[in-house]
Amino acid sequence: MLGGTFDPIHIGHLIIAQEVVAALQLDTLYFLPAGDPPHKRDHAITPAYHRQRMVELAIAGNPSFAISLVDLERAGPSYTVDTLRLLREQWGDATSIAFVIGWDMLDDLLTWRDPAGVVRQADTLVAVHRPGYHLDPHYLTSLEAAVPGIKQRLAPLASPQMAISSSDLRQRVAAHRPIRYQVPDAVEAYILAHGLYSQPIPVPAVPDQRRPEPRHAY
Repeated sequence: MLGGTFDPIHIGHLIIAQEVVAALQLDTLYFLPAGDPPHKRDHAITPAYHRQRMVELAIAGNPSFAISLVDLERAGPSYTVDTLRLLREQWGDATSIAFVIGWDMLDDLLTWRDPAGVVRQADTLVAVHRPGYHLDPHYLTSLEAAVPGIKQRLAPLASPQMAISSSDLRQRVAAHRPIRYQVPDAVEAYILAHGLYSQPIPVPAVPDQRRPEPRHAY
């Protein structure tokens, strides 16, 4: 499972997905568009049907890729632990589930809703390295103390480093700058045909610099 808002999906997502398929010898990698991502409520999100269609266009032709609508078809925030629980109920214990996250997201794992539940539901946590990001090795020790068993299920994965972000792509479209080769051609055509991201993206207010209470993101 590779979750995300996919607003829009881009080449970086697809490269990571293919690397995970090859490294873990997966039968299928499911792209999991978030319905109501709790960590992105400070800015507008493109309607789900557009994001779903862009994912479908991006993965067409790759027999190893599929899309799961489990988060789009249920109400409420798209918490990872609930998503994995639903998939485990649908697929049963005979199915091995690998959940893909960014290496940098491990830093925030303890702010997620029920991180221990995430680890229980996922047989493998594939942590993909991100450009320019280095995780303190001492943090993994403290993470294991807080979420016992996570180190055993953690699978670090080196992947070609593509410094492409969905937020930058949205800003590029709004500024009439090219996005070709950063997204699949079919996704670019869809964005332009439907006028997505044509308005400038508002800059969120600067958050309070005091350490906030955990938001139970993801």
